[in-house]
Amino acid sequence: MQSKATTPDQYIAELPEDRKKAMQELRETVKKNLPKGFAETMQYGMISYVVPHSIYPGGYHCKPADALPFLSIASQKNHIAFYHMGIYSDPDLLKWFTEEYPNYGKGKLDMGKSCIRFKNPKNIPFDLLGKLTTKISVDEWIKRYESFLKK
Repeated sequence: MQSKATTPDQYIAELPEDRKKAMQELRETVKKNLPKGFAETMQYGMISYVVPHSIYPGGYHCKPADALPFLSIASQKNHIAFYHMGIYSDPDLLKWFTEEYPNYGKGKLDMGKSCIRFKNPKNIPFDLLGKLTTKISVDEWIKRYESFLKK
C-alpha cells in the first residue's frame, strides 16, 4: 500500500484512526534515535530515512535520482512495517535484534529480510526499535552499501 502523500505529516494524517497513534509514536522514536546525517522524507510511498544527496551525491544505484535509502516505516494493509536495511545487510545486527526481541516484543517475531511486521500496533516494541535505529551511522551505512555494490 503506497501512499501518494508528499510529506510525513500528510502520510500520518491520511491513516485510519487505529493506526495514527502507533505510526506517530514510531516516527517520533525513529527521529529521536536516528544518527546525525540521515534525513526524513517520503520515498516509495513510505516515511523514509535516507542518506541525502548532499552527503552521498550518487544516490541509490537502482535509481540515482533517489537518495540512498536506509530505514522506512509504513502502514500496510494488514500490518505496520519497519524496514531496516542494516538488518538485511549485517548478520551481526540481525543476530542482536532477534536475540533482543523476546526481551521487548510481545508475541512471535514476524520478519522478512529487512521488514519487521506488527499486526497489532499495541505490540510494537518502540524501545527496541529505537535502539536498533541508533546502531548504524551514516558513514557506516555508506561503507556497508558500497561494499555490497562491489560484490
